[in-house]
Amino acid sequence: MNTSSHHFFTPLADRIRPKVLEHFFGQMKIIGEDSFLRRAILEDRIPSLIFWGPPGTGKTTLAGIIAQETKSEFVFLSATSSSKKDLQMAIEDARKMLRMGKRTIVFVDEVHRWNKAQQDALLPSVEEGVIVFIGATTENPSFEVNSALLSRCRTLVLERLEVEDVEKILERALGDKISGFGNIKIKKQKGALRLLAELSNGDARFALNALEVCLEKEKLLSRENIQEVLQKSHLFYDKNGEEHYNIISALHKSMRGGDADASVYWLCRMLGGGEDPLYIARRFIRFASEDIGLANNSALLLANSVFDVCHKLGMPECGVHLAHCALYLAKSSKSIVAYEAYEQAKNDVEKYGNLPVPLHLRNAPTKFMKDLDYGKGYKYTPKKDSKNQEHFPKKLQGKKYTQ
Repeated sequence: MNTSSHHFFTPLADRIRPKVLEHFFGQMKIIGEDSFLRRAILEDRIPSLIFWGPPGTGKTTLAGIIAQETKSEFVFLSATSSSKKDLQMAIEDARKMLRMGKRTIVFVDEVHRWNKAQQDALLPSVEEGVIVFIGATTENPSFEVNSALLSRCRTLVLERLEVEDVEKILERALGDKISGFGNIKIKKQKGALRLLAELSNGDARFALNALEVCLEKEKLLSRENIQEVLQKSHLFYDKNGEEHYNIISALHKSMRGGDADASVYWLCRMLGGGEDPLYIARRFIRFASEDIGLANNSALLLANSVFDVCHKLGMPECGVHLAHCALYLAKSSKSIVAYEAYEQAKNDVEKYGNLPVPLHLRNAPTKFMKDLDYGKGYKYTPKKDSKNQEHFPKKLQGKKYTQ
């Protein structure tokens, strides 16, 4: 491996990060020949953008390439470590660069982790054209990005990379003589690179990190070597891989089965692996209605409160709040009445389409509507016995979703 101090401390994924579009693999929907983004880059008309997608799909890389291709100054800020003051300094520098005729792209990684005040601080400079803002998020921006900021950006969705694209990225790392392993003789077992690409679940960073660990001790890339590396604790919990889904399933089923102790264990496995606490909190909110439902309406209130706490505190402080919630949900009585009723009603909507509302249930705010018998015969429950009144469309009369 290259022994320069820079390379020694810099992860492979950062060393070989492509700087030009021709070295960027995947995401053809947003960067293909006739795409909006490619045209915007070529015509040097980059608007403020939000890249939404899973980890390791090229959000940071693409932002850097845009800056390179448009000859813009590139400022990287991480929402987990950069403050409002860091942003204000970047904006001040951008003003100076603008006076010199150079544009600045301010890239904010994990922008969903910034609070409202931090996100709002971006607005004036975006509106004035002082900076081009590019935000990256793994969370749905409609929930996690302020609407005022979101409305000033174009959102582009990045998808998990195809196996073929990950394999090309790995091959480039092996062949790169400056930043990769191109100057080192490496033995490759047939199909080993493909296996690593498949197990990376569309995450290029994960694949490159695993490749680097595989080649640390011996310059051999074999199926056995890859499997051994992927079983090491720091790689085994891939937040977007199969083990992620195995463990969230174990947590969900432990709570459903009333096993509070196992629930806390699986929760800690997820948090210890670096899982976003907001992801777990969202699953708790879903569980509170899907599995507990009408048996304990307070479960939804607690789950929603814990989500809010996670949003405000983050890790490690919110870990105990998540444990509190997991224990409560596990110990609560369970009812799937709401879940089943919703699923059955949804199926009927899909099956029968837009069935007409019975005339007696319609409002009649005008004389014309009254003449058409809108509202005629409706029994107002607080004053009349309405137990025999039909509230379904004619085709579904007598239907029961709950018993």
